[in-house]
Amino acid sequence: MKSEFQHQPVLLEEAITYLDIKPSGIYVDGTVGGAGHSREIARRLDSSGMLIGIDQDQTAIDAAYERLQNYQPTIKLFHRNFVFLSDILTEIGVSAIDGILLDLGVSSPQLDEEERGFSYKHDAPLDMRMDRTQPFSAAHLVNTASVQELASIFWKYGEERWSKRIAGFIDEYRREKPIETTGELADLIKQAIPAAARRNGPHPARRVFQALRIAVNKELDVLQSVLNQAVSVLKPGGRVVVISFHSLEDRIVKTTFAEKAKGCICPKSLPVCQCGIKPELKILTRKPVIPSAAEIEKNPRARSSKLRAAEKTDG
Repeated sequence: MKSEFQHQPVLLEEAITYLDIKPSGIYVDGTVGGAGHSREIARRLDSSGMLIGIDQDQTAIDAAYERLQNYQPTIKLFHRNFVFLSDILTEIGVSAIDGILLDLGVSSPQLDEEERGFSYKHDAPLDMRMDRTQPFSAAHLVNTASVQELASIFWKYGEERWSKRIAGFIDEYRREKPIETTGELADLIKQAIPAAARRNGPHPARRVFQALRIAVNKELDVLQSVLNQAVSVLKPGGRVVVISFHSLEDRIVKTTFAEKAKGCICPKSLPVCQCGIKPELKILTRKPVIPSAAEIEKNPRARSSKLRAAEKTDG
């Protein structure tokens, strides 16, 4: 049976260009999704190359198996979170890789499947788990976290200015009955935000839904961890390419790359370096690469995407 998992890859040509693929290299797609980026990587590898695909969504892994089965390189797919990158490489006896791609955020099929509960546009069970084998859903979080915890999540991960007020409305509602659907939550958020504040701009629930998704899936914590792991397992000259979709992700990528490209931390007054710290990365994208107007017109979900790339140094 043909898989229904369809996802249009964002910044595809740019990602492939920055990966600078060697035909016999070892490459990791840490967010394989529907294999849109992976297929282009696999096409450029010969029979001595290897593609390692990771995704925490089993549906995506099933689709990737189907779409990558006729390519030359060795293909290894793992239903896991990319935070387990180092463990996966150890498992298969790979000590270093030539490149890694991370396409962050929610894939189109996850957004479009109403029962996944990612979208405020459909009334569905309040879920938001990228890995549905995990027990902790958005419903658990919304119904069990304290008012202070909820307000903190909405502000920290969604930059929602009405975070405290929304958390208060949620608490009042859940005292009567649990919040079980995306529709219930979206209506509550709309009630909590004053009418004047929701006349313009995006849907009033957008920021809160983003914040809950990040919190449920621990997205920012695992991103920091996988970036550190990726740099440590890259061969000299190997590349890390990251596509992010909101400012919090992009800030982590930008900051991590900058720190690892810094090198010497000695005071400028010292004539010779004493610390011996050398840069681990060379940044390839001083400014993030953004999609063209043509790509945005074809795929509106690409609008907020930003690509950053860096190369492992010899040091």
